[in-house]
Amino acid sequence: MGSTWRRAKQGLGLNLCAFVPTTRLDDDSLPSSSDAAPATSASHVIKLSRSISRSSKNTCAICLASMKRGDGHAIFIAECSHSFHFNCISSNVKHGNQVCPICRAKWKDIPLQCPSLDAPPGRVRVNPVDWPQNNALVTAHHSPRPHPNQVPEPSVFDDDESLGHQLDSAQRIESGNRTVEINMFPEVPSFRKFDSCDQFTALVHLKAPNSIPRQNNEVDVVQVTQSPRAPIDLVTVLDISGSMAGTKLALLKRAMGFVIQKLGPNDRLAVIAFSSTACRLFPLLRMSGRGRHKALQAVNSLVANGWTNIAQGLRKGAKIMEDRREKNPVASIILLSDGKDTPTVNLSGGNGSTFKIPVHTFGFGADHDASLMHRVSEVSGGTFSFIETESVIQDAFAQCIAGLLSVVVKELRLSIECVHPGVRVGSLRVGSYSNHIMPDGRMGFIDVGDLYADEERDFLVSINVPNEVSSYETSLLKVRCVYKDPLTREIVEFGSEELRIERPEVGEQASVSIEVDRHRNRLQAAEAMAQAQAAADKGDLVGATSVLENSRKALAMSVSAKSHDRLCIALDAELKEMQERMASRHVYEVSGRAYILSGLSSHSWQRATTRGDSTDESSLIWAYQTPSMIEMVTNSQAALLGSPSAQRLVRPVWSFGLQPNPR
Repeated sequence: MGSTWRRAKQGLGLNLCAFVPTTRLDDDSLPSSSDAAPATSASHVIKLSRSISRSSKNTCAICLASMKRGDGHAIFIAECSHSFHFNCISSNVKHGNQVCPICRAKWKDIPLQCPSLDAPPGRVRVNPVDWPQNNALVTAHHSPRPHPNQVPEPSVFDDDESLGHQLDSAQRIESGNRTVEINMFPEVPSFRKFDSCDQFTALVHLKAPNSIPRQNNEVDVVQVTQSPRAPIDLVTVLDISGSMAGTKLALLKRAMGFVIQKLGPNDRLAVIAFSSTACRLFPLLRMSGRGRHKALQAVNSLVANGWTNIAQGLRKGAKIMEDRREKNPVASIILLSDGKDTPTVNLSGGNGSTFKIPVHTFGFGADHDASLMHRVSEVSGGTFSFIETESVIQDAFAQCIAGLLSVVVKELRLSIECVHPGVRVGSLRVGSYSNHIMPDGRMGFIDVGDLYADEERDFLVSINVPNEVSSYETSLLKVRCVYKDPLTREIVEFGSEELRIERPEVGEQASVSIEVDRHRNRLQAAEAMAQAQAAADKGDLVGATSVLENSRKALAMSVSAKSHDRLCIALDAELKEMQERMASRHVYEVSGRAYILSGLSSHSWQRATTRGDSTDESSLIWAYQTPSMIEMVTNSQAALLGSPSAQRLVRPVWSFGLQPNPR
């Protein structure tokens, strides 16, 4: 990775706040109309302002809990008219923030915690707004407080909160009944007896178990949410440089609030905030009531300033994972940035070994370093998402977190063994997955890693098929899976039936399997994307668009495309979108590169990413989505728009694995 990165310019919040929703958003973490761009219509600004005013009377913008007088919590009413739980806002001020979290107005009178404000148990507390600001007790506490970034941190991050949970027997029984499905498909079902083939293709298809056993294929939203699952250790590394000021930071806080609320009491979270330097806001804490409250307060206290130092933020996030005393079965890092980094980013651990925790990166806006973010995700085994529009931050986080909260398979390794003595494995086409073939060609291995509930993986295996003298069928391959169940921590091992083809003496060549052909198309399209991106980065936009156009023509001539296969239709639309984002050097730099790299990440890992604008009907972010992801994105959109009835339509998941052949 290069050692010279351009220093990102400290952006002005006014220039980066063009998004103001036209639909009412009942959430206090949004900025007021004063943060919106001048180009926004006055009616939209007034509508948003009124919405925030109404919402802030009912919900504390810091802890997101209900806020009513007489419910046992003191209420602070600021001079800008916004209201908060007194304990929440005084903690916010204690960390160095003296501006309103909602409208960013600077306060003259600030709420300071006083010991006498806490009423005895069982009694209603006094409204702190009634206390005079020049009270001697208040003055005594009016000493400067250090910003969180200035708080000394331990040299070793071994202060993670104890897990404190055990797997119960019901979970063990339920988890033990689930296994990965394995299916194999030959390129053609039969092959003439006395012929041979050096490039015969077979498809290995895997499908992870459901999050819970079901009697049918319908998704039960309640069951998916309440099903036993493996707890997670999550570290979020968040960019709070100057260019994040205004709407960006407000929407990031709200997205993080959504994530915090979705984590359970057995999940642990730590947050790193970085700008010129990086700061751990709090250690890995269980998201119980206390931990959730502390996390919400810390996130809502963030203020944007400085330039972008991704490397330091990422190193600190990796250190949290390396130093933790206890480990949940699932672990991941989420990195979001809207700028370019100056130092060199690497993913080496303290002992020089490669860091193995997946980092899911989110490039935000037009100025982020898409190439860097993609490399970080690729090296670590994570995904890269391109957040083009500010409004989709929460949806993007929701989709990612839904996958992480539904891991049902850990460290899966696939072994492919040749059965017939004359068969050899020639190549494995597996995208970004680590793989190797034994020197004699008799076995191949694919390290698949973790699978989310209902996820599917498809790998193409190229083999030679010898002629057959003594039999009317040939046994080609068999597959074995080994993985760890994240709930029970037990090792699961099982195999598939043998893949066979018929060997008639005479007869016409059988037609090519659509299952095999569609994934040939997927890999061919991904290779074209990579070639086009490389050409465009060298300045050859004409050559890049030509590569994409040739790929579209090849797709159109394929067997599956002529059968109106949905994956082929989606791939063609995606390639066309990439062509349009190469219309000029400016368009490519602003969005084309990031869009292509996010698409490459999705297809190479066969995992859902966000790319472009998810409000666009032609958006293809829904590829590889699982039912759990659909549910979480639906919840996110309902939360954004205030009620389930007002949410945007969510398109059904497209399963690109086993599909019925079109007639």
